[in-house]
Amino acid sequence: MHIPDGYLGPTTYIAMFLIMIPIWLYASYKVKKELKSRHVPLLALAAAFSFVIMMFNVPIPGGSTGHAVGGAIIGIILGPWAAIVAISVSLVIQALLFGDGGITCIGANCFNMAVVIPVSAYVIYRLVSSGSDLKSVRRLAAAVIAGYLSLSLAAGFAGFEMGMQPILEHDASGTPLYMPYGLNITMPAMLGEHLLFFGFVEAIVTGVIFAYLQKNEISLISDDRLVAKLKAAKPAASE
Repeated sequence: MHIPDGYLGPTTYIAMFLIMIPIWLYASYKVKKELKSRHVPLLALAAAFSFVIMMFNVPIPGGSTGHAVGGAIIGIILGPWAAIVAISVSLVIQALLFGDGGITCIGANCFNMAVVIPVSAYVIYRLVSSGSDLKSVRRLAAAVIAGYLSLSLAAGFAGFEMGMQPILEHDASGTPLYMPYGLNITMPAMLGEHLLFFGFVEAIVTGVIFAYLQKNEISLISDDRLVAKLKAAKPAASE
């Protein structure tokens, strides 16, 4: 899912940087303000985990690469804003030191993997698990579904960005200047691989980690806002 240099034209990669700059700034602000001290080590661990799991990628003909990201479980545990910071750090290091993803495409790659995945996973998880017990099978199922759908959604965004290049960036004769394949190739290539394989990998990774936390570290997946509401409701109920 890493988009390398030369796949996106300036119209796209500059726009993606402009989109990401305020997101990075606000995410940093939210993390400094709201991240609890007990979660700070997890932020560094999450960045390292995402970095490692993304290194196992497979080239996709007509697309870029396919791989799991780990963004769903990070978004579920730490929240979307902390996940944006953690995964963005991993992607920047990969691009600058290992050439995994283009430097000009850092904005696009961060949007696809550091924003779309954790934010959509967090929303899907909350919607599916709403009202269920923290140790219920429904919570686990919600995490698995969130992992699968969020990765597939991000792959769709990457395929769309690449497939738009022949339309946005071409010479006077209509010859593409960057990515030569249109949406009819890039979308099936990216979505097909992730819907049929890598989405399940992300779902399994998310489910295994979530199941472990349910059994051993339930506090890491607790909804503090829900707990606060329950505590506030107790005095009222006793009256």
